[in-house]
Amino acid sequence: MVTFTNSFQTNALHRAVIGTRKHASPLAWRKDDARKSPLASSLEHDKTLQSDANDGSDAGPPMPPMPSSRNPIVVSSKAEAMSHSETTMKLTPSYDLFQILPESEGGVPSHSSLLYAHLHADPTNPFQGLDLKNEKETNQMPEPFQLVKEELKPFSDSISELVSSDQPILSMAAKHFFEKRHGKRFRPTIVQLMAKAVAATEITPPAPTSHQPSWSYSGGSHVETVTPSNHKDSEVWRRQAQLGQIVEMIHVASLIHDDVLDEAETRRGGDAVHKLYSNKVAVLAGDYLLARASVLLARLENTAVVQIMATALESLVSGEIMQLKSPPESLLEMETYLRKSYYKTASLICYACRSVALLGGHCYGSEVATACEEFGFHLGLAYQIQDDILDFTGVASVLGKPALADMDLGLSTAPILYAADEFPALRPLVMRRFKNKGDKEKALEYLFKSETAMKKAENLATFHADKAVEALGRLPESEARDALARLTSVVITRKK
Repeated sequence: MVTFTNSFQTNALHRAVIGTRKHASPLAWRKDDARKSPLASSLEHDKTLQSDANDGSDAGPPMPPMPSSRNPIVVSSKAEAMSHSETTMKLTPSYDLFQILPESEGGVPSHSSLLYAHLHADPTNPFQGLDLKNEKETNQMPEPFQLVKEELKPFSDSISELVSSDQPILSMAAKHFFEKRHGKRFRPTIVQLMAKAVAATEITPPAPTSHQPSWSYSGGSHVETVTPSNHKDSEVWRRQAQLGQIVEMIHVASLIHDDVLDEAETRRGGDAVHKLYSNKVAVLAGDYLLARASVLLARLENTAVVQIMATALESLVSGEIMQLKSPPESLLEMETYLRKSYYKTASLICYACRSVALLGGHCYGSEVATACEEFGFHLGLAYQIQDDILDFTGVASVLGKPALADMDLGLSTAPILYAADEFPALRPLVMRRFKNKGDKEKALEYLFKSETAMKKAENLATFHADKAVEALGRLPESEARDALARLTSVVITRKK
């Protein structure tokens, strides 16, 4: 079982590795932070942690420097202070918690992975050596979509009922993606599989200490004992299944809004909602889905999950702003691209995964909840990077969207950024978002002239996929856990 050690060991680790302000939990908030700007607070927070981590007290692994937060939307410190108390959460973006780049490109191991290795005598990764691109090897694991097929079978019918409206045109627009071309329900499948994997874990939260804010030991729903055998049809399962529907509503709403902003003609092989109706109806349909998702979220009766998933909503907007308003120089930075990918894709997945653990009874600061979020973070980034690779290598009829759609929007993704490292003449084109005539054609020439750019992008996707299954390895063995590992393989080997 994945458990915490006793409170003495935990206290010693806090003194050695984290000091008086614990960063292994993604949340950190103090009263005096309210009087500083968010960036200043973050920088001071990081310096304090690094100083405490390396002060030589007790035994513990040296911790790497902690990155500072650079959020695309900065809320004033006054507004932040007004909305917080000593017990409310202040989420730090997952990209400041987990490893966003390989060590060879300047990345540092996540604090959660170092913490896990420190707390466990034999932190062997059961997936070590697994080649996620070897389909013969990964096909030995349970098929993820089949494993939750029965749970997802009534999904479309029930979610269509949940988004019904008294206004016929609004109802039709909102149901558009739920009744046609619904695909494999990637996100609800993740939620269902994670729910099964969490059911195999033991709820053993650590005893509270002065080194963590009190809410780190709360957040988990009060549940009856749940095991893999009694999980299905339990109250825990019902709420986790409802979360899967909420996640899909939020995702579809973001697609509808994105298509309006991007003036997209198609989505998933069919007409975009705004092309079928109008921009106004599409925007209202997206808003309606978000409103319905918020109502259902409140009905889960877990305030921590509400705060976490509300932050996922904020992240989607942050990603859109970041995509539109990033300074030209930052468009050449791989980390900026990955942060934007986190906001737009990975945040919803990783926050949903952590929320599944909380609904299963685990507290916020538990190893299980953190491992779930870390898995979702890396899976989401691997998914987006692979999607961006396919934008160059796929064809519109297979992808369900126009090829080179990102370049048409002036966006530079991993393959182009690696090519720009190799060919300096490509950088001005990236910085001006391919606005000049012939820019896209020149960029493609450089990309396909490069012998390494596409391979590096594929390696980056594989890096995040490997990190995802490494986090999964902290959960006890189960069919669902192994199915999630196979799903990770599907993410980086898919062709559409």
